[in-house]
Amino acid sequence: MHESSPTLTPTRIASHYGQPQDVFMKAQALTLPKSTKSPKHPKSYTVERGRHHPLGAHPDAGGISFAFFSEYATGIELLLFDAHDAIEPFQTITMDPEDNRSFAIWHAYVRDLKAPVFYALRVFGPEGEQARHQGHRFDPQKVLIDPYARGLDRTLWERGSACVPGDNVATSLRSAVVDLADYDWAGDEPLNRPMEDLVIYEMHVGGFTRSPSAGVKNPGTFAGVVEKIPYLKELGITAVELLPVFDFDDSETRTVGDRTLTNFWGYSTAAFFAPHAGFCTTPELGRHVREFRDMVKALHRAGIEVILDVVFNHTDEGNHLGPLFSFAGWDNRNYYYLDPADPQFYYDYSGCGNTLMTNHPIVTKMVVDCLEYWVREMHVDGFRFDEAAVLSRGAGGEILDEPPAIWQIELSDTLADTKIIAEAWDAAGAYEVGRYPGYRWAEWNGLYRDTMRRFVRGEPGLAGAVATRLAGSADLYQARGHRPINSVNFVTCHDGFTLADLVSYNEKHNWANGEDNRDGNDDNMSWNCGQEGPTDDTAVRSLRERQIRNFATLLMMSRGVPMLVAGDEIGRTQQGNNNAYCQDNEISWFDWHLADANPDLLRFWTKLLAFRKANRVLRRREFYNGLANSRGVPDLTWHGTRLDAPGWTDPDTRALACTIGGEGDEPDLHLMMNMYWEPLDFELMGIPGHRWATAINTALPAPADIVEPGAEQPVDGSTYAVAGRSIAVLVSRPY
Repeated sequence: MHESSPTLTPTRIASHYGQPQDVFMKAQALTLPKSTKSPKHPKSYTVERGRHHPLGAHPDAGGISFAFFSEYATGIELLLFDAHDAIEPFQTITMDPEDNRSFAIWHAYVRDLKAPVFYALRVFGPEGEQARHQGHRFDPQKVLIDPYARGLDRTLWERGSACVPGDNVATSLRSAVVDLADYDWAGDEPLNRPMEDLVIYEMHVGGFTRSPSAGVKNPGTFAGVVEKIPYLKELGITAVELLPVFDFDDSETRTVGDRTLTNFWGYSTAAFFAPHAGFCTTPELGRHVREFRDMVKALHRAGIEVILDVVFNHTDEGNHLGPLFSFAGWDNRNYYYLDPADPQFYYDYSGCGNTLMTNHPIVTKMVVDCLEYWVREMHVDGFRFDEAAVLSRGAGGEILDEPPAIWQIELSDTLADTKIIAEAWDAAGAYEVGRYPGYRWAEWNGLYRDTMRRFVRGEPGLAGAVATRLAGSADLYQARGHRPINSVNFVTCHDGFTLADLVSYNEKHNWANGEDNRDGNDDNMSWNCGQEGPTDDTAVRSLRERQIRNFATLLMMSRGVPMLVAGDEIGRTQQGNNNAYCQDNEISWFDWHLADANPDLLRFWTKLLAFRKANRVLRRREFYNGLANSRGVPDLTWHGTRLDAPGWTDPDTRALACTIGGEGDEPDLHLMMNMYWEPLDFELMGIPGHRWATAINTALPAPADIVEPGAEQPVDGSTYAVAGRSIAVLVSRPY
């Protein structure tokens, strides 16, 4: 999601749930039969009282345990289906509020029932006008999923039927019981790679291989990612950050021109414990978990960690107009922020219709249970939290100093070695970059992105800001006892221009989204290098390629954790669309033909990642401290075109340089950045017994733009000419 600060107002639109209905009272629940079965099904399973924990559906040798939270429910019916597309349940189990409830937990044990099996629920509680104004949304005609479901099937799903009155069993979602024990991990565990060694590659599971150019057996799936692991390994990334893989609804579509638009990115979670069915090859078999595990295990074998982009700030249930299929039907008052003036409406801190009240105890439990599940059972290495400022809000929406949800995530023993990364803002104006609670939470560093974009496009007077970002953003993190590894440095992400578009467009071009180009960020800090969009002008094309190399070099030379977006390494374009959330087509897909069309760019990125890996000084956990190495070179010294004169107060400077002292036998590095449009001569620091040699020069044609270690060309003299709008990196070599 993107940074924005709209005025917060409760949504007020007439509700579809306007007809009062009789409240399903406790006395009525007691008179219902314990269970009913379909005459077509040969067996009715025995139902026992069960236990109040753990929540969700859990198979064992004797049957399946079911447990659900609802404080205000007066009755629950558990519907069992023998197939993913069965319209009617083969058995309906009524949970008795006396026998099958422990405080606010409803539970039952179904003897001899085995996975795979599909299930759903009807939840009874206060209804009618008064109940709605109290914040309740109970509707037993609406069939709900289990919030803890490990698999979700949407074969019959019609979203509209969950938004209007009436029974929707024939068009509802189905939860799937999944047996976690039936899998051979072959010794796999989360990799626990040090944070400083990460190079994060943000990618969409579907978009990565859905294009026919991918040439994979199972395009757009977890299995498709597995087929492309050799490419990821050769590129040199050490972690993939996957856009949402928790199950989301991509069934709602609209047509713009000749394209069908849908919820492509997936930032509206429907089931937090279930891998997205659309990324599975056989979702109808309930194999969601197995297919996801296969991908994780294969990536781990290649030395690549798996970080999930997770959305706990809101859900797919929208506002009071629905759809109603999960939390709102279970216990609306406990799960969501409601307008205290009229609790039938929602407060929307997320910009998506509702906001999960993550610091309510039951929601905090769900969030932590979910994360621990994905680490313990799915071997995930980390999480990036979308609009994570929501997790710091209290019951009244205020920003808490010590938010329980954030600290329980931080202090969980199960998550102790797990990467946790915050997008430290939300849609209601909270912006916590540099001050997000906790010790080990990393943050998407939006200030890094903005500073580097402005610098590379040629804005003057940024020497101090650029130096601060290159050195790990000490202004944001050092005073709090944090480190450079708390900063995730990026220039682009899924939300915004690709890197190729950042240097090709001055304005967004989102017409394909069907919103008259009103959506998306208007201030992209981009520069088109002289012409808007595609061009045959060789000078403009050459400058754009150089600008991409400039961004890449700055990113990999900076302390902190670098992140790039899938396709930036081959010049992927979205045709100027900076909000492609709805484009499940060639606009968003990874075009594998570009790897052949732009081999020099791909080579540059590959060699650059290898350069970062080879120079430990670029990957240190700590801030630079001024200490000198055995050659007398301080760990960091700033310069301008003249030594020791960085021009901190020069409002016109577009140049900066620094010397970075290498560790042990590793070379010292000298970085020269010229964002002026004419060449500049930079003075070089002398190192006794050593001479400088050119490792990277973004102005040179391939393969001279970045060379193999040991093949660097020696530099003669005490100055180095850096071409306009280019960067050079020198390494010290002994005579």
